Amino acid sequence: MHERHLILDLDGTISDPSVGILRSVNYALTNFGYPSVSASEISAYIGPPIDVTFRRLTHSNSDAHVLALVAKFRERYSDVGYTENSLYPDIVHALDALVKRGVRLGLCTSKRSDIAEKVLTMFGLRRHFEFVSGGDVGVAKADQLSRLLADRVVGPGSTMVGDRAFDVRAAKANSLFAIGVLWGHGSESELVDAGADRVLAEPVQLGDLADVA
Repeated sequence: MHERHLILDLDGTISDPSVGILRSVNYALTNFGYPSVSASEISAYIGPPIDVTFRRLTHSNSDAHVLALVAKFRERYSDVGYTENSLYPDIVHALDALVKRGVRLGLCTSKRSDIAEKVLTMFGLRRHFEFVSGGDVGVAKADQLSRLLADRVVGPGSTMVGDRAFDVRAAKANSLFAIGVLWGHGSESELVDAGADRVLAEPVQLGDLADVA
């Protein structure tokens, strides 16, 4: 296989995980004596790997401490947090339209693959995606895309779609076309500054991306 795919991010692109991430992050923080973060603050921490989030929130340089926070977060998130998640409007319609037009879809997320599979299955969307690439502590999205290319799961003409600069930069690091979306947790300036080739304003516009995949 060496195919062109439309590779979608999960959080902030397909669904909004804010409630579950907020509650699970605070579950971990308070367990270790840190103050909780507010609902208005959590958006800034959605997108990067969870270890990066905890380093930013706690300013800890201890790998062991950060891993302990990640483990406590996952204790709640893998049980109930992932269910506290909502689909963005028109996402199902857009994915259906892409598949009907013959577009090959894949998922590349900083979430661990088993959790990403749970989210897709919960929403009845797993059937739309040919593969799920999940991340983990210490794994950058650029490395995930590089592996997909090296393993010939996707071809060099593929496109990455995501809501944060991390997604755009990961695509550009691998010479892929990058599309930013504005209904998630990143701003237009963040996406443009990162080098997005195109920016979409509404989820329904995903259904028109057959021309890039």
